[in-house]
Amino acid sequence: MVIHQRADDNPDRDPPEALGSAPATPALGSSLDIENVGKSFRAANGTVMQALSGFSLAVEAGEMVSLVGPSGCGKSTLLRLIAGLDSPTSGELRIGAELIAGPSADRGLIFQQPNLFPWLSVRRNIQAGLVARGVLAECRQDTEHFLRLVGLEAFADRYPHELSGGMAQRAALARALVNHPRILLLDEPLGALDQFTRMKMQDEVLRLWLARRTTMVLVTHDVDEAIYMSDRIVLLTPGPGRVERMIDVGLERPRYRNSPRFLELRTRILEMLHFTGGGAPEPTTR
Repeated sequence: MVIHQRADDNPDRDPPEALGSAPATPALGSSLDIENVGKSFRAANGTVMQALSGFSLAVEAGEMVSLVGPSGCGKSTLLRLIAGLDSPTSGELRIGAELIAGPSADRGLIFQQPNLFPWLSVRRNIQAGLVARGVLAECRQDTEHFLRLVGLEAFADRYPHELSGGMAQRAALARALVNHPRILLLDEPLGALDQFTRMKMQDEVLRLWLARRTTMVLVTHDVDEAIYMSDRIVLLTPGPGRVERMIDVGLERPRYRNSPRFLELRTRILEMLHFTGGGAPEPTTR
């Protein structure tokens, strides 16, 4: 059975300070509404490929939601639609009351690779978006703030080739956050890191999220990562992608990967994904 207990309903919930971060601030993010979205592509041979079909999802302001599903189910396509880098074939997407009609600085997108400019220092990489928007002069102090926030103040004048993988990804996070996005989209941003660095970076992302309450949508193939980080987990069907199940994690923070409730939820999600070898799960109702 899917667990639908919300974290806010748990009277024993630990305060955000338990992660070692600053107290949670009011949400700086915005709500996201995806209504009956479809997206199709025409292949070189003329065949129409349907990536998404009838996809609907509502994300609350300041919420962190993970998208989990098999390869080819449209997760990255959905992030591109939210970012405004592509347009839906049908349906619509809104941030608050605003229809998404194209790219905007109020939506940040972080990929699996940091994609830093190799000829720029860490500081100038973080400033790149501010330069492109013509607001560097008035936002210069923001650069220093986010350098401190991601722990790279001492490496501000280093170049990407001088950074570890985790440091480079922290620089990419700062580059996205310096534009004060209302929604941050993360497309498997930790997938290329070794397991130890990945777990440390999960805590870094959570610390930044607790400090700023930016709305975050995370694409991941890692069920443990989804449980550890998310308020809700959205399971997608194989392509064309649509919402199959919605799971409220409902675990207090900080979360422990070896706790009985964590392991129980992990097992149930793997059963839903048919990855435990036990055959198809019993149907559940939402």
